Formats: sequence, structure tokens, C-alpha cells
Amino acid sequence: MDKLYTYRLVGGKTMKKYLLTIVFVLIIFTTLTHDTYGEENEEVLNLAEDAQSAILLERDTGQILFDKNAHEKLPPASMTKVMTLLLIMEELEKENLTLDEKVRISEQASSMGGSQVFLEAGEEMTVEELIKAIAIASGNDASVALAERIAGSEEAFVKMMNDKVKDLDLKNTHFANSSGLPADNHYSTSYDMAVIAKELLKYETITDYTSIYEDYLRKGEENEFWLVNTNKLVKFYPGVDGLKTGYTNEAKYCLTATAKRDDMRTIAVVMGADTVKKRNKAISQMFDYAFNHFTTKQLFEKGDTITTIELLKADRHKVPVVTAESISTMHKKGEATDDITQEVELKDHVNLPIQVGDEVGILTVKQGEETLSKTPLTVDQQVNEASYFTLFKRSLQNLAKNTP
Repeated sequence: MDKLYTYRLVGGKTMKKYLLTIVFVLIIFTTLTHDTYGEENEEVLNLAEDAQSAILLERDTGQILFDKNAHEKLPPASMTKVMTLLLIMEELEKENLTLDEKVRISEQASSMGGSQVFLEAGEEMTVEELIKAIAIASGNDASVALAERIAGSEEAFVKMMNDKVKDLDLKNTHFANSSGLPADNHYSTSYDMAVIAKELLKYETITDYTSIYEDYLRKGEENEFWLVNTNKLVKFYPGVDGLKTGYTNEAKYCLTATAKRDDMRTIAVVMGADTVKKRNKAISQMFDYAFNHFTTKQLFEKGDTITTIELLKADRHKVPVVTAESISTMHKKGEATDDITQEVELKDHVNLPIQVGDEVGILTVKQGEETLSKTPLTVDQQVNEASYFTLFKRSLQNLAKNTP
């Protein structure tokens, strides 16, 4: 009995010492990691306190860093013009529009209320001037003018907007006009607006306009009009170069913004803030959080050639396959990035003609076994069917190569 008692006593002391050691280690670990994780979590909890809805994401990866009521349907006000600008940029890429083309302003366009640049019925503005009027001064009249030029009427253009919503697989957005003026059945979410902004930013020249703080329409003329950017963060937050503000009594103060530092571009959306100051503060805090805690590693720029495909019946036999957008990986600062791999998968069959932007494959980026992103691969020029003469000449060349 004495020996058994002694064994239990020693075992008890050993267990007690072991438990104390564990507690001590946990205290040290908690102390060492508090600055890294505790402060970060606290920072996240305090983001966008004054917004009804908000989201923060990294552009290339699409990774969401923060969200608050991100799928709540709300009026987007003039952030609607992010979609309007997206369709304009698509038309420019398709060469259905040119920047120097002059657009005649209709009575309907000139009669728009709200934010406007006071276009006059019958006057002519270039496409580029109208883009500036939309991107800088949020001109409702300029939005309608380009909507009419592209689709024939604003109603037809709105159908294009909602078709694009479906293409992007957005479930909580519907547009009733091209400007964002109050209307029934006109709503979006901070998540959907971020996705539309991500799509718009594929057209890298858009920030050439959205980053302008001030400019002029009709420069030097008697009716010269001073354009001042409604997004003051373009001037006051380093790296901000877009995108679009919004305000109505119902929507309150909204902003879809983007900022870039080094290779990292972020998108932040705020909806339903009570004041401009609170809106800008929420956007700034989200950008601070992103740039303080995360970094990106760019793998490819938009348009980089990944491989080539051989198309026997195309007007070009070997066609470069390029990235449809820039591709990056995102990591917490200090995290290892040495196990990143890429896989290319091309379609077995491609129908001709191929338009720029048509998907011909997928580039998958992985870290270890985890899939980080899947990015469409496309071509950088239109590829048409080869003529009979080209096919005949190609056959003769192949015959000559194979003849001993």
C-alpha cells in the first residue's frame, strides 16, 4: 500500500508539472501571436462600422478580405455607371466605337436631372469627352448619350446591362436605367458591384479617366465646363485611381473604389453611409487593412502569351494563347510562396471564327493541392476561317515537307 501511495503521489506531481508547462507554453504563444492575429481580428471587426453594406476584395484573385451584408439589395445610385462604363469599354474593344467619334446629343439625354455636365441638345461631343464626363463628374446626361449611341435607346442599353448581369452570374442586381437615378426595380449589392468593378478593371485604360481629379469640357470656349472628380480619394488616398461614387436620398452615400500599390490592386465598396466623411473613412480603412496585412505575387500580366494552338482550318496556323486578365496569388505578409504551380488546359475543339475574349482554355494556379484561381485563356487577335486558297497552299507546303 505504501509503495502504491508513493507512486500515485509522484504521478500527481508529474502531471501537475506537465499541466503547468502546457499552460506556460500557451501563455507565451498567445503573447507572441497577439500582435499578428489579435490586432488584425480587432481591425477587421471595426471595418465599415458606418456602412449598411461593404466588401473588400483583391482584384486579380477575387479573394474576399472583408464583407458586411455584402448580398443585401440596395439602391446603387451613380455606382450604376460602373456597369455603363463596362459596356462602353467593351464596345471600344470590339471597335464598334472609337474615342474620337463624335456623338450628337439628343433631347432625351440633355434633359437628365441629377448630376450632369449640362450637355445641350444638338451639340456634339467625342466619345472620349463623354467618358470623362461620366468617370469624373458622374454626368447622367453623358451616360444616356453614350447609351443611345451604343444601343439606339437607353431602354435597349439597359437590356444590355441586365444581360451582362446574367453573363456575370450575379443574382442580386437589376438595372432600370444607365445613370443610377432613383427608379423602381433598380438595385444591386456591394458584392455584385465589386464583381462588376473587377470586370471593368480588365480594361486597364479605364483608370486613365477615373483617376483624373479635374479636367474641362469645351476647353477655351464660352461655355467651358469644369469637371471635378466626385471621388476625392483620388487626390487624398495614395494609390486610389477610381472608380465611382453615388448618392441619392434613398441610397445615401456610396462608393466603389479601387487602389493599387506595387502589384496589388484592391476593390472596396461601401453602400448606405450617412455622410461623405463616413463613406471615405470606411473605404480608407479597408484599403489600409488590405495593404498592411496582405501582399500579392504577380505571375502574368493581361495579354501574356502562355502557349500556342495549331488550328488547321484557321487563317493563321499557329495562334498565340494569352491571359484574359492579369494573374496573381495573394498571401498574408511573411507567408511562404515557394510551392505555386500552374496548369494549362486547352479546349479540345474551338469553333471559328474566334473573337478576342472568347475562351480557348483555362490556366489554373495552385498552392500545393489547393486551387487558388482559374483564369480564362483567349487570343489577342480575331482568328477567321482560312480561305480555300490558303488551305490549298498549306496542303502543298505540308506535302513538300513530307516528300523525301
